Amino acid sequence: MPDETGAWDSTYHAPVLVSEIVAALAGAPRILDGTLGGGGHAAALLDAGATVDALDRDPEAVRASRARLNGAEAAGRFRAFTANFAALDTVSELRGIHYDGMLLDLGVSSHQVDDLTRGFTFRPGALLDMRMARQQASEETPPETVAPASAGASGAGREPDAAGLLNTASELDLIAIFRTYADEPRAGRLAREIVRRRATRPFATSDDLVGAIRGAFGPRTGPPDFARLFQAVRIAVNDEIAALTAALPLLRDRLAPGGRLAVIAYHSGEDRVVKHAFREWSQACRCPPRQIHCTCGGIAMGEVITRRAVVATPAEVARNPRARSAKLRVWRRAS
Repeated sequence: MPDETGAWDSTYHAPVLVSEIVAALAGAPRILDGTLGGGGHAAALLDAGATVDALDRDPEAVRASRARLNGAEAAGRFRAFTANFAALDTVSELRGIHYDGMLLDLGVSSHQVDDLTRGFTFRPGALLDMRMARQQASEETPPETVAPASAGASGAGREPDAAGLLNTASELDLIAIFRTYADEPRAGRLAREIVRRRATRPFATSDDLVGAIRGAFGPRTGPPDFARLFQAVRIAVNDEIAALTAALPLLRDRLAPGGRLAVIAYHSGEDRVVKHAFREWSQACRCPPRQIHCTCGGIAMGEVITRRAVVATPAEVARNPRARSAKLRVWRRAS
């Protein structure tokens, strides 16, 4: 039965599709939670009898979840590390471990949205930050700001904050970000408005970006547009699509035979990456279409468990509106 009571919610975060995740990973003795957040999914999996290793880019999330799950940690059933799931191999304590189940819950936590200093929200006065690993990034030398290569930009650099990106990215890069990550057909109009406004006053808070959106699209522009366009900036700041694309095969290779990988996506681009990866891994031959002879071995690496994405029930959406856009896909590695 789906969890429609919020039993695994905390003041930090309300996880989505908890019962569906527990069912998808049922019987897996060792699980990796690659996006720990507030620890809701980890708590449910621990309650189901699994041992859980967990990662999160946000040190605040790791601290909150360790406090919540300190009993399981003391019993040796739970460990948490501050790291990006795309850098699993860099966590020395986890090298060489193969997992029976893995979970990625992409996007941001309720706490990150609610904390105005994190800059993930379009509520008035919020700083334009949006970095998942803000504390780590703040210790680095200020980066050269560029849009992600996956959005059509050139160059390289470390992770800027949202204000830095909006204040320095070229008009073409801004167009690519809003067109690629927000499916915005009027991306050019918004990019030009941002460039025009920053020439007289740098972007610093959510009000600045909301003002630019309304300036480009009119005063009737509302929360659905703000949410979509702010999300596009967040994805660009953290280079989330490229990181997910690179991470999926690395995570796949750390699955034990018969292990399952479950991914919850909230953005169409993320969901597309997951769907295509799972489909490709499940094909018996993965050679290029025009290649005459098979060189990949002709054996599928595994199979897709969810033929269609699993979505939240109406009751869960009513309780937790964030679940509305959630899509869960599950893949199983061959035994």
